[in-house]
Amino acid sequence: MRIQLASITVDDQDKAQHFYTETVGFKVKNDIPMGEHRWLTVTSPDGVDGVELVLEPAAFPPALTYQKALFEAGIPATAFFTEDVHAEYQRLKAAGVVFRGEPQAMGNVIVVLFEDTCGNLINLVQVTD
Repeated sequence: MRIQLASITVDDQDKAQHFYTETVGFKVKNDIPMGEHRWLTVTSPDGVDGVELVLEPAAFPPALTYQKALFEAGIPATAFFTEDVHAEYQRLKAAGVVFRGEPQAMGNVIVVLFEDTCGNLINLVQVTD
């Protein structure tokens, strides 16, 4: 058994696609029309082959309520790992990404939250040992 798909709710798939590809640097894996929305997935060039992030439309009202509650409480929807959190922080900040503070050491990780422009907080993480 393996994890192949993870999803986050986004308030606008076009905006999400632009943010995750043009700003973050992920690549579109699937973009398949499905009625009013799309099956839209992205992958990380630095990630594990075959693992995709689904950019799930916020078409189900309870999902949107949950997404907003997480955001307002400062709870990340997911986490992305990097080898150099400070370099990613500087790169993304220069691209206009809004961060909730600066990278902070917490035990054996360095973390910082950023907003994805689609209603989510993402935790950027570097393991230090």
